[in-house]
Amino acid sequence: MADTKQSASSDVLLGLEDVSVAYHGDITILDHVNIAARKGMVTGIIGPNGAGKSTALKTLYGFLKPTTGHIRYKGESLNGKPPYTFIERGIAFVPQNRSLFGDLSVEDNLRLGCWVFRSDNQRVQRVLDVAYSQFPILADKRNDPASSLSGGQQRFLELARALALEPEVVLLDEPTAMIAPKLSREIYDFIRELPSRGITVILVDQNVRQCAAVSDYLYVLELGRNKAEGGRDMFEGDSALHSLIEEWLEYKID
Repeated sequence: MADTKQSASSDVLLGLEDVSVAYHGDITILDHVNIAARKGMVTGIIGPNGAGKSTALKTLYGFLKPTTGHIRYKGESLNGKPPYTFIERGIAFVPQNRSLFGDLSVEDNLRLGCWVFRSDNQRVQRVLDVAYSQFPILADKRNDPASSLSGGQQRFLELARALALEPEVVLLDEPTAMIAPKLSREIYDFIRELPSRGITVILVDQNVRQCAAVSDYLYVLELGRNKAEGGRDMFEGDSALHSLIEEWLEYKID
């Protein structure tokens, strides 16, 4: 693989430093993994099924505790910190599985994202205005139950709710899984614009082409270990990486 690793610098916001994670005490899922998400960038994590991609995101958000190494945010070790403190630090997480309250309205789900500042009516209204401006379909359905939305519309709602706290970092796990292609493109376009708003993104995605297209830097995981890393141009210049991805996808990539 091409050696295109990023040099160490102070602009790393969130990352895993030599992290290992095990389930049930003895089933190692991540094995001394290193990931560094830099400010103002989209960092993609790709790999075959079972590579540990979603586990890496859950660890970055404190759902899983490292057996070795550190979760670091702005240089601070977050090992052992509960996930709600990650929210307080400006880190948001949108999981692969739906996380909405289906019986509640679209607007009530958005208001839940404002819970920590619920008494600040002006700020809550600002969040709602921004969400409805970004996703007009949510404005049209603000009084409808969240469960009545299509899969893509529900994902828009989850993204809007995650951004309610104006986070510095957003973790996205398979944001377009089981979503129609048209809405998937809209979601990727939205992700691509987040850094221009001062939001750093860590993206896990099975759609290798799209992940490579929107990411500034990519990490390839295989069997819970770092396999390769580099900018999106590594897909053009690294034939070994091309061959590896072809094996995952079982067909030629462009």
